[in-house]
Amino acid sequence: MPEMWDGFESNVVVILACGADGEGEVERILAPMVEFGGLCENPGKPAPGRPDAVTFVPFDRPVRSAFIGLGRIYDLNMRGYVGNPDVEVVALVDPSPERRAQRQADWPDAATFASAAELAASGIEVDAAEVLLPIPLHADGVVEMLGYGWHVNMQKPMCNDLLDAQRMLDAAKAGDRILRVMENYLFYEPLRRLKAVAESGEIGDVCGYHVKMVGTGRGGWDVPWSSFEWQMDQMKRGRGIMVFDDGWHKLATALWLFGPVREVRAWIGNLAVGPGIDLDTPSTLIWEHENGVRGVWDNTIAMDMYLRSDYYTNDERWEITGSKGFARVNRVTGRGVQQPSLEIYADGEMRSYHALDDDWASSFRDSGRHWLRWLHTGEGPLMWSAEEGADVLRFALAAYASSASGGTGVQPGRVTE
Repeated sequence: MPEMWDGFESNVVVILACGADGEGEVERILAPMVEFGGLCENPGKPAPGRPDAVTFVPFDRPVRSAFIGLGRIYDLNMRGYVGNPDVEVVALVDPSPERRAQRQADWPDAATFASAAELAASGIEVDAAEVLLPIPLHADGVVEMLGYGWHVNMQKPMCNDLLDAQRMLDAAKAGDRILRVMENYLFYEPLRRLKAVAESGEIGDVCGYHVKMVGTGRGGWDVPWSSFEWQMDQMKRGRGIMVFDDGWHKLATALWLFGPVREVRAWIGNLAVGPGIDLDTPSTLIWEHENGVRGVWDNTIAMDMYLRSDYYTNDERWEITGSKGFARVNRVTGRGVQQPSLEIYADGEMRSYHALDDDWASSFRDSGRHWLRWLHTGEGPLMWSAEEGADVLRFALAAYASSASGGTGVQPGRVTE
């Protein structure tokens, strides 16, 4: 594996302040956009044809786990491990000595290593790895760690193409190991309640739904510049921050809410903000699920907007329209709309939920707890399985194919590359 990686999952807006000659001081206006309320073990139903049973013997002791990658996203993923009797953190891996020393303060008894290979050769017994690598390193890194006999909980997006996704699936099957693609939005309490409302019939039959995301240029937490360099590498591969990285969350929640997608149409924009920096926005994606429900997602950038956020500055909203009313989630990552995080209108009355756990970080906590508890019990669907992660990838690739052909309809199930 390459010497330098950041263990970072990001959705970030970068602005380069450049002179006419293309040179200049880099100004980071971060819309920091990357990746929680009561433990929810099974927030969704298993997809058709997906087994609930596991092929390994669940652990009857704490899971011995290692963090592979200690960058910005570690601060969120580690929350599911803190004070959790289901896990023992035995190792921390990152090529940066500074990060290893910083993170060891969280786990004083954990050994530290510069690479996963060093950990594997150390003799320390590891059951599972929390893999927090940059996207271009996912496939090789995950295959490597599955080869060591470790179960793997990996960050999203799964990878850039179906060939690499199949490599990981094959490696997990060959070693009889569990590969999970983490998706914290499925554990965000307002979104879980939104799903429950839609399924309950409270707003009638679902007529359609809309997702909106605005990335802003000001606010949020700091992200190391080296992490942006990995995102620029992704841009060169045609996998942008807005549609592929942040968009993975939106596409995953669509499949979670309403099941498989029959067809997608997309118009993916291109906004040049500096030499080699092209953001895939403004973009609009429209799709139809196999059950007939239609969804639309639009994303835009507001370069000069300040958004209050403890994390990334994404202004995100979900709204499901039913035959009797609607249900709306007003925010996820940032704090744009200062209204209750969930509002439901039905039969002429508006109900607002003020006390839900709408701290975005809590979804990481609950996602991690779900993974570690599942390794103990093997009960219920694993959110997400690697196969479901591959379904999200197909959805994204179908959107790119549609946009490349002028917005024609593409069936995700027929995407092969």
